[in-house]
Amino acid sequence: MAEPTPRRNEPRLRPAPLLFEPAEAASDPEHFFDLESIDDPRALLARATELTQAFRAAADRAVEYQAMAAAQLADPRRFDRLTAADIAERAEWTEDYAKKMVEFGRDLMRGGGEGRGPVDPL
Repeated sequence: MAEPTPRRNEPRLRPAPLLFEPAEAASDPEHFFDLESIDDPRALLARATELTQAFRAAADRAVEYQAMAAAQLADPRRFDRLTAADIAERAEWTEDYAKKMVEFGRDLMRGGGEGRGPVDPL
């Protein structure tokens, strides 16, 4: 699993919107967000950079949601709480990484992650 790089003190970027591709276009392995149809290398670089930023931002947000879900699942107040080992198995993480994600999620839910931008739980 790729892990986000720490970017403390940087504001969250508002990436270019990810447009969903029609099923027939997505089934073509050579088709990727219409980049193959851009002939101008400047325009190609600009659009590919926008997509890269959008995917990074989406991955960072997804990691934050994973961490919050892990923290909720590990909450000792839950009668059906999961252990770090159970969470690790479900998320395909190591147990140590699951423990760090639980702590990261708790920090996010306490508001400790607000305004800091994406944070690597390690």
